Amino acid sequence: MDKKVLQDYIDACELVKETMQDIKRLERKKKTIVQTNVKGSMHEFPYAEQHFHIEGTAFTYSDDGQLRMEERLLLERKEKAEKIKVSVQEFLNTAPARMQRIIRMKYFEGLNWEQVADKMGRNATGDSLRMELERFIQGN
Repeated sequence: MDKKVLQDYIDACELVKETMQDIKRLERKKKTIVQTNVKGSMHEFPYAEQHFHIEGTAFTYSDDGQLRMEERLLLERKEKAEKIKVSVQEFLNTAPARMQRIIRMKYFEGLNWEQVADKMGRNATGDSLRMELERFIQGN
């Protein structure tokens, strides 16, 4: 596990949310029904006027194939991002509680080292916490 994976965790979380929104947008598009009324008459006498209600989707068969392919790609993207999230969470569960707090504040909350030190208390400094994290990452 390295620092880059920890930084990627935040992006992976956001990517899952954004991808879910994109999937929902596709679902809404596939469920969009267009309705209209038309009228017509027979070609021969008596010309009896009739009214028809027509409804259906607004996209063609090829559009449907495109939507399905786009949905498959979005699901693959979401799955990859979720794997990153799970791997980081598994790694964090193996870390001591102090290290979990440091990682959470620095990478997930985006605090600078001095802010992390203030929250950690016990006379911690930003540099000492940075070095502690680096030693932990190198040891794993």
